[in-house]
Amino acid sequence: MSSSDTPTRTLAPPPEPVRDDPERPSDEQLLAARPVPLRRPGRWLTALTLLVLLAMFGHTVLTNPRFQWSVVGDFFLSGSILRGLALTLWLTAAVMASGYLLGIGVAAMRLSRNPVLVSGSFGFVWLLRSVPPLVQLLFWYELASLYPQLSLGIPFGREFVTVRTAHLFSGLLAAYVGLSLDVAAFSSEIVRGGILSVDPGQTEAAQALGLGPVRIFRRIVLPQAMPSIVPASGNLLIGMLKATSIVSVIAVQDLLYSTQLVYNQNFLIIPLLLVATLWYVILTTLLSIGQFFVERHFTRGGRRRDEQGLWRTLRSNAPLLGRASAVDRAGLAGLS
Repeated sequence: MSSSDTPTRTLAPPPEPVRDDPERPSDEQLLAARPVPLRRPGRWLTALTLLVLLAMFGHTVLTNPRFQWSVVGDFFLSGSILRGLALTLWLTAAVMASGYLLGIGVAAMRLSRNPVLVSGSFGFVWLLRSVPPLVQLLFWYELASLYPQLSLGIPFGREFVTVRTAHLFSGLLAAYVGLSLDVAAFSSEIVRGGILSVDPGQTEAAQALGLGPVRIFRRIVLPQAMPSIVPASGNLLIGMLKATSIVSVIAVQDLLYSTQLVYNQNFLIIPLLLVATLWYVILTTLLSIGQFFVERHFTRGGRRRDEQGLWRTLRSNAPLLGRASAVDRAGLAGLS
């Protein structure tokens, strides 16, 4: 075979260089361009509709003469209403304080390794969460019909002190005991859930460092559990403030019962109910504001970490914005 018969290979021509499109924006123009916000006509239409409905509702409430706002102003700061308001605030504070102390104890029993304590705390929570608060109040108010007297002494033996329940359990005491037990049942689950939300590795690491159980709970477990406990506890407090209105059924002169006593005399039902409603709205608003600041206090560590993470993200992306820090420039110089 001759050399003339050998097939020759042809090389492909080199690719032509990509020429810049004169109409294509440069990188500097892309970085300097402002993002175009999305148009959301549905969102604006919904917001406008809600504002119109809210304005219509406010107009009909303020201009309807049947609301009798002048009567509301006359009784808003009356003596009987303020006394009922003071009793409502006292009952709410006392119930929440004693109920939460009992609830913390029930939560500790539920988290213990003793099966008797676990079963007893579970039965306590199950029973009280199953019975409506109004039924509990009625049971405590009518305790004298079930147990005419209560005694203290040796179990199944001699009695040292005997008290007649008919003179012991008044309406106010029955409301305090019934509502406190109800708060204890719910608060125990709130506290237990907050403690269980903490990673067990935190406790194990603290034990490895030689910390005692009390110090571990106070300095490590509790601060991490509070962000989970505070929101639910705030909701329970606001709910209990409104739930105290059910004590009017057993003739406890709280805010609602005080308004009922007034409108039973002058038959101005709607204005007096508006007085009670406005006071409840004011109190719940103040409690909501306080809950907001308490939540912000206990989540300040996570918020700082988020802000620090955002700052680090901005610094790491500074070269894209045309501003490289000294550390970034040193790193780039080292790579070059």
